This record gives sequence, structure tokens and C-alpha cells, in this order.
Amino acid sequence: MTVTERVVGFLDTIGVPCRRGPVPDTTVLPGILIEHGGIVYDPDKLAHPGDLLHEAGHLAVMAPARRMRARPDVGRYAAEEMMAIAWSYAAAVHLGLDPAVVFHEQGYRGQSASLIEAFRNSRCPVGTPTLKWLGMTEHYPAMIRWLNDGSNAAATAALK
Repeated sequence: MTVTERVVGFLDTIGVPCRRGPVPDTTVLPGILIEHGGIVYDPDKLAHPGDLLHEAGHLAVMAPARRMRARPDVGRYAAEEMMAIAWSYAAAVHLGLDPAVVFHEQGYRGQSASLIEAFRNSRCPVGTPTLKWLGMTEHYPAMIRWLNDGSNAAATAALK
């Protein structure tokens, strides 16, 4: 099974629909389109399978109603960006993937090695306090739940 197949299977299992389909040539990340709370990907345009986890992380941390309205550019809020980074690392660990699958050299403004180091060695890496606040994790990188269910309304409202 390829990395892409493992990631897509995981995302479907946790409730982030992920399907093959046509994707415009110009998207935030090559070969990936966010559409109504899910992900459409084109395997011929997909540059890095770990990017699927990062984009899914954006969707996962959104409140359910907002997730369903999500459009292609989901990285507008700094807190959600940090949580998506932390979420994608936790997902990679859960799937037994090398963190470099998510934090690849072509992403993260040249800071992929620093992020890997921070997540491997920090007790509280970037984004994890907010994931805890939302009730998605207690002992990171283990996740209590993979999707923000909106149950902490105060935390969800504060993220906007």
C-alpha cells in the first residue's frame, strides 16, 4: 500500500472525505483541493502525500459547521495553521510514517528539519496547547479524537 493510499484510508476512517478527482493546476498545494469539508486530490499532480495530512489538519481543527463550508484556502488563521501542523505530525506518528513525509524539504519555508526536531524533542510543540484546549488531545501526540466536534464552544469561537 502506498503512502497516499494509507493517508486517504485514514482520512476516510476519521471522517474527512478524501477522493480522487480533477484538481485545477493552481491550488494552494499541488494536486489538492479543499471542497465542502473534504479533500479532492489528483495523484498525478500531488507533489507530496504528506500535504494531504496537513490540509486535513486544517479541516480537522475547524468546528463542524465551518468545516463543511471550507473552501480551497483553509490556512487563514494562525492558530489553525499551528494546530494543523501539530495535527499532521500526530497523524504521521499514528500511521507509522516518517515525519519527513509531512515536513518535507519543499515545504514549511525551509524549516522542515527544525519542525521535526521540535516535535520529536519538545514537551509542548507548536499548536499542541490549542489542540488540548479543544479537547482533541491530552497526551500528545496521541489524540483523543481526530476531529474538533465543537463541544468546547468557547475555544472554537476564540479561534476565529
